[in-house]
Amino acid sequence: MSAVLEEVVDYDDAVARFDPVLGFEVHVELGTATKMFCGCATGFGAEPNTQVCPVCLGLPGALPVVNVIGVESAIRIGLALNCSIASWCRFARKNYFYPDMPKNFQTSQYDEPIAFDGYLDVELEDGSVFRVDIERAHMEEDTGKSLHIGGSTGRIQGAEYSLVDYNRAGIPLIEIVTKPIVGAGDRAPEIARAYVGAVRDLLKALNVSDVKMEQGSLRCDANVSLKPSGAEKFGTRTETKNVNSLRSVERAVRYEISRQAAVLDSGQPVLQETRHWHEDTGVTTSGRPKSDADDYRYFPEPDLVPIAPDPAWVEELRATLPEPPNVRRRRLQSDWGYSDLEMRDVINAGALELIEETVAAGATPVAARKWWTGEIARRASAQGKGLDEFGVTPAHIAELDALVQAGRLNDAMARQVFEGVLDGEGTPTAVADARGLQLVQDDGALKAAVDEVIAANPDVAQKVRDGKVQAAGALIGQVMKAMKGQADAAKVRELLLSRLT
Repeated sequence: MSAVLEEVVDYDDAVARFDPVLGFEVHVELGTATKMFCGCATGFGAEPNTQVCPVCLGLPGALPVVNVIGVESAIRIGLALNCSIASWCRFARKNYFYPDMPKNFQTSQYDEPIAFDGYLDVELEDGSVFRVDIERAHMEEDTGKSLHIGGSTGRIQGAEYSLVDYNRAGIPLIEIVTKPIVGAGDRAPEIARAYVGAVRDLLKALNVSDVKMEQGSLRCDANVSLKPSGAEKFGTRTETKNVNSLRSVERAVRYEISRQAAVLDSGQPVLQETRHWHEDTGVTTSGRPKSDADDYRYFPEPDLVPIAPDPAWVEELRATLPEPPNVRRRRLQSDWGYSDLEMRDVINAGALELIEETVAAGATPVAARKWWTGEIARRASAQGKGLDEFGVTPAHIAELDALVQAGRLNDAMARQVFEGVLDGEGTPTAVADARGLQLVQDDGALKAAVDEVIAANPDVAQKVRDGKVQAAGALIGQVMKAMKGQADAAKVRELLLSRLT
């Protein structure tokens, strides 16, 4: 079933007449070894319904037990988001029926979250900072996963039948909820992307999750509403569910602003509903009416005791917080001497950690950036892979750079060695040895090759003697060809010019 196209207005026109109000609910699966309330494994990709037990299946008489690492991770996330940590909180039952939720309620937190009243300063592309206020970060459990078989979209519409995998049911989940974000103006889509990216970077730095959006361990629900410019009252919001990439977050917010402006222009009200994002067409479509909190009939979970974190424990966890990602990026940029544009390329390529490891292994920052954001990034983009999925490690790149710095390889030879490493021929040194790659260091051999090329090209040589130094390029190329590429081009140039000028 294809997405139904709705009327939209030009984005610039929409933000000229309406003020966007944003809100985000980021759900992060914790990287704990076991589920939130039972001992089942949490590994991604297991055979369906093999990581389940009476507790996470909601069988009668099965009692939950809280995962202490899940609580610890929730507190660390709250602290990193500059939140206050509750001295006492408890779980609640959020009641609703959905096929992939075996208990018919979700164990969550309602009016007593473990972390509340925080903020996150988000750095935008132009270097400005936008503060996003955090309402809460609370603990809950994930649901299972419905698989709709048949049809072309993977959604229930048009499917022949549906299956349910309960492996994910009960995995520890932290939901981070923002307060309404006002004042974003025409930069709302950019701020949306930057905020979710900043949350992802923070969670990765905390080492509480692998934050793989493509696997669902980080998911974002984007709330958007519009109000006439200058008005006080917020408009009716929509919630676009489970947007699974930073680019999609930006595009979905932009689309919803244009779509809602068209709805309001038509004199119709915006419906409070969930909506689905379609990556292929770049539109959202209607899902279901959005429930309010009262509809879920929250009540305290009777099978779990309240949680009262010891203040001393909270302070111990505060001491484990890593350097904030934006501070770390600025420090590394300064240490490496990268320009703003170069650092942006590194971040956009997802190469920051790999370059840091490569430099730590001995490579120059320039070489590390060249390889990871150049040749490897191009291959990754073409093949739809991550930078770390080629079998090339930071240690390999550092070793390759060392061979260049030592004068054994030039750039062309280094690329040959790189290909050999990719093909599984061994380490850079082993590949260079096996292929006999070694720059000619014998000045006598180089001088002889230079003299032969000069003698064979008297017209070109005379142009160089007459001051047309750029003509030397053709002679250098012939010398390099004669030396089978195993010469230092800079040294060849130096020898040529010393003969002709």
